[in-house]
Amino acid sequence: MKSLRELYRIGRGPSSSHTMAPEHAAKLFLANHFSADSFKVVLFGSLARTGVGHGTDYVLRKTFGLPCEVIFNCDENILPHPNTFDMFAYKEGEEIGNWRIYSVGGGAIHIEGQRDIDSPDVYTLNKFKAIKKYCAAEDIRIPDFVERNEGGEILTYLEEVWQQMKSTIKEGITSTGIIPGGLNISRKAKYLYRQKHIDESPETRENRLVCAYAYATSEQNADGGIVVTAPTCGACGVVPAVFKYMQDKHRFSDQDIARALATAGLIGNVVKTNASISGAECGCQAEIGTACSMAAAGLAELFGMELNQIEYAAEVAMEHHLGLTCDPVKGLVQIPCIERNAVAAMRAINALSLANFLTNTRKISFDIIVETMYETGKDLSAIYRETSQGGLAKLYIEEDLDN
Repeated sequence: MKSLRELYRIGRGPSSSHTMAPEHAAKLFLANHFSADSFKVVLFGSLARTGVGHGTDYVLRKTFGLPCEVIFNCDENILPHPNTFDMFAYKEGEEIGNWRIYSVGGGAIHIEGQRDIDSPDVYTLNKFKAIKKYCAAEDIRIPDFVERNEGGEILTYLEEVWQQMKSTIKEGITSTGIIPGGLNISRKAKYLYRQKHIDESPETRENRLVCAYAYATSEQNADGGIVVTAPTCGACGVVPAVFKYMQDKHRFSDQDIARALATAGLIGNVVKTNASISGAECGCQAEIGTACSMAAAGLAELFGMELNQIEYAAEVAMEHHLGLTCDPVKGLVQIPCIERNAVAAMRAINALSLANFLTNTRKISFDIIVETMYETGKDLSAIYRETSQGGLAKLYIEEDLDN
């Protein structure tokens, strides 16, 4: 498995697969073809069908700077990966180079015929069962395992990640207005954060604040703000929301949160390595389901739960997102994506409670649920895997619900 630095990426939204990854690829391609005077990019699959909504063409042209033709090829359906794109470099009208690239989720890319350009593998163990066995034998916790594999500087990086997550929430809960894209979606985080009732119960307050933080992060992402992939841009609101709420309520230190992020990140890495975190490949279960698992496991770490309880929290969170489709209206990371982050954040807290009470009764391992999610995702019809051809994306019409 790769470093958690490859999972938690700080960058601009709205999509790790559709904006962060193409931008990253364009910078590399430009550096390798510095003598070119023009470029062409052909987008396929999910990138072609939802690239306009995600701003893929905009970020490509902006990154290249030089003339760049962007073609949306929605006709070619037999692809090695649903997020496939080709880049071509030209000088004085003659082609001087080309790459076929796959955007594999979370901002990561693979270039056909080349070794991975991102960081090398730093973990020799990649199944949770093996990691749990190692931690138990060494009498260490998961953050200690992460530190052993990555070095002490990884926790420093995770503190930086946490500072950005908090900054994104702070910006989100103080912002108002309409999110661009044409759906006329009003920001709701500030309203949720400030709306209070005299008789508000502790449970209602928890739901309101957790949702406010999830909305804040997701709205910042949808508006092209700076976020952290956790594990993707589309699911970036879940982990920050629950950690922010619990830090404020229980006075956890930033160092405590960094260790929780290490545990959450390891869970995300297991999914990314053995299945997928790409909505285009496996539906929203791969994005929001993984985010919920990460958040639940991280919470279990914060509260000092045992390894079996951490595993159960992650498993419950993923299991009950199985089959979740990715059907963004107009290809925008807004409907149903923003609201979905809030729901998953609350579900992560529910998974924590179940792990606290019922771990000894569990029957399903986290590794099995990851494998199940991957098979389920592959079985989903392509119209429910970030192509905006089915579900809400197909049936949504703007209407006055009061009449």
